[in-house]
Amino acid sequence: MSLLTNTELSTEEMAERLLGCLLVKETNGVTTSGWIVETEAYVGVLDEACHSYNGKNTPRMKAMFERAGTIYIYKMHTHQLLNVVTRDQGDPQGVLIRAVEPYEGRSLMEERRQRKGVDVTNGPGKLTKAMGITMMDHGTSILIPSLYIDIRHKRTPSTVEKSKRIGIPNKGEWTESLLRFTVKGNPYLSRGKGELSVDNGWSAMLD
Repeated sequence: MSLLTNTELSTEEMAERLLGCLLVKETNGVTTSGWIVETEAYVGVLDEACHSYNGKNTPRMKAMFERAGTIYIYKMHTHQLLNVVTRDQGDPQGVLIRAVEPYEGRSLMEERRQRKGVDVTNGPGKLTKAMGITMMDHGTSILIPSLYIDIRHKRTPSTVEKSKRIGIPNKGEWTESLLRFTVKGNPYLSRGKGELSVDNGWSAMLD
């Protein structure tokens, strides 16, 4: 069983385990990729910050109710945000990919974003634009190209930090819940300091 379809893991556990995995997008024979450094867990019908709170289900949200590994993309303002479904079909939970550290295709990402440095991919809308992820990827599988997570090689965070999710006001306990997972010290984190270091928060690369 793939990590990405292992429904024995909670959504919170999946959000943490995705840190260090490689997010890959192939477009017209060109590859861009980045190490996942920040995620948020959204735990379904009880989670007031989740789109599927209280069982809400619309045609736009159909992908959230599909099996683990399904890609759910939604628009917020001018941005498109990438989520991966984590549970069995009918249990609408998922992980938002909030930031990546570029690996392949950095120059193309910079060109698409018209930015350089950490600002290229240090946010969920930024990384999708940089990597060419669009609504065409919505409803497809994260297990296979053209948009997939490569778990064959994985970086290991020195420390994983848990904190409150970003932009979740007025949701009571769900505002305060520690459902954001980050690679401590990585410069590409949303609202981070953006300071490069020798290891950027990684302890090792595993083959």
